[in-house]
Amino acid sequence: MGPKAFVKEYWRFLLLIVFVTLAFAALFAPGFAMGDGDDIVLDEENETVDENPTNLEYGLGLEGGARVSAPPVGMTVDSLDIEYDERTDVQSEVQQELGVEAMDVVVRHHEDSDRFTAEVFDEDVTSAQFAEALQAAGVDVTEDDVEQGVTQETRDEMIQTIELRINEAGLSGGTAYEESTLGGEHYIVTEVPGMTADELHELLTDRGDVRIDAYHPGGEDGTHTNDTVLTRDEMSQIGAASYDDRRGEDYVPITVDSASGEDEASPAEEYQARMNEYGFTTQPGVGQCTIKDPATREVSFDHPDDDQQWCLLTMVDGEVVDAHPMGDSLAESMYNEEWSANPTFRMIVPDQQSAHTLAVNLHSGALTAPLDFDRDQRYSISPALADQFKEYSLLIGALSILTVSGVVFTRYRDKRVALPMIATAMAEVVILLGFAAAIRMPLDLSHVAGFIAVVGTGVDDLVIIADEVMDDGDVNSQRVFESRFRKAFWIIGAAAATTIIAMSPLAVLSLGDLRGFAIITILGVLVGVLITRPAYGDILQRLMTDK
Repeated sequence: MGPKAFVKEYWRFLLLIVFVTLAFAALFAPGFAMGDGDDIVLDEENETVDENPTNLEYGLGLEGGARVSAPPVGMTVDSLDIEYDERTDVQSEVQQELGVEAMDVVVRHHEDSDRFTAEVFDEDVTSAQFAEALQAAGVDVTEDDVEQGVTQETRDEMIQTIELRINEAGLSGGTAYEESTLGGEHYIVTEVPGMTADELHELLTDRGDVRIDAYHPGGEDGTHTNDTVLTRDEMSQIGAASYDDRRGEDYVPITVDSASGEDEASPAEEYQARMNEYGFTTQPGVGQCTIKDPATREVSFDHPDDDQQWCLLTMVDGEVVDAHPMGDSLAESMYNEEWSANPTFRMIVPDQQSAHTLAVNLHSGALTAPLDFDRDQRYSISPALADQFKEYSLLIGALSILTVSGVVFTRYRDKRVALPMIATAMAEVVILLGFAAAIRMPLDLSHVAGFIAVVGTGVDDLVIIADEVMDDGDVNSQRVFESRFRKAFWIIGAAAATTIIAMSPLAVLSLGDLRGFAIITILGVLVGVLITRPAYGDILQRLMTDK
């Protein structure tokens, strides 16, 4: 048989060889998989050591880490009967009626469907209060129109913010995604290797709304007042957490947006103007802020009204993180209206950890809605226990292959049938592992269970093929072989379709670890039907017929 004829006759076996080769490349070739090289570390002699010899990624069960799942806090009213230019007024009116922060009310315009939705993200607001606030804003709604939960756009924004927050915190391998329950409730799930559940909970607890407030005289009857003078949206550049040895200050360097419209001042010019208006750049306002205890760094507003203060407050989620005065040089440049040309300043905080947290919140932005940690689910596993699971998974996989091999040899006692069967089953697992490595799928315990199931169902199918081919005695012609093989393949195809249909709901629905098991099982069935089972037929045909 010439090369062309061989390729034409046994192309399915050759296709298996190609896929196995690609799988080995994905598993072991440096740089083959996206993000390869993350596991390279230095040993005690500062020589590079590859901690993971393969390109496989591992999930929490095999790597260690934490998972926190919690629903967003919020209520929604859909399909508001308003015009586009009324959106901002409705949002402001609802906020004032409910007495909540501006970030806790959103009126969205959905361009794809040209509809408007209103959302409130305060757990203390009831459905009746939300409906009444919308009615006060001129919107025709009732309490029955209020739905629990937030919109898909809000959930997408939260997932994006959480992923940014994880990356900014220097936590590699973390991810955030959405899961839905059978009752239609949506959860935001965050997974981060190398953290405990409490540490991850702390990372997600802060809403991350950062702003600068000006505390100054100017209220009624000579009292002091708080005015928000700078928000996160008005900051164009945010530096890393830093420390000033000379002043003993932890801070985050900030650059305010200096871009202005045709008829509007830039945020930097607005901030500069308000500092001048409130008296921060002239005496006695310059350097006058004594509401923070130098020893404890605690801020107290309990002072006489005649003890006038001009303090810039660093606010995170409505809480005062630090208070500090306007410096002499900064005040002078703002008073001369020179600062807005180079609008940089320092956002000061009490300690290094606060500076790091502040920088993370500023870089990632605020969560659109808070998470409801009264209904959260937490899961964590230590790295040491994860390493044991990894070893046990490898051991169980090896035992399953040895057990199947022993049963197959006992059943057939024919190397021509048994050896290709075992090799084909192992090739199927290698292809799946290579696929997981190529797409950087984090393997977890549920995936390991799926691989074991794939070995079992794969060998079952190969046994069906062998039994059908050898059912009526030896096969000595290609025509007889193909007839019997075709009959076996119809049985296998029907079983594969049944398995895929049965597993599809588990793969689609958010049912935790069952989803990973279902995905691997479905992939294994597809690889078997499309690649490995036909290839096994080619091998049997070559070994058992006179061709």
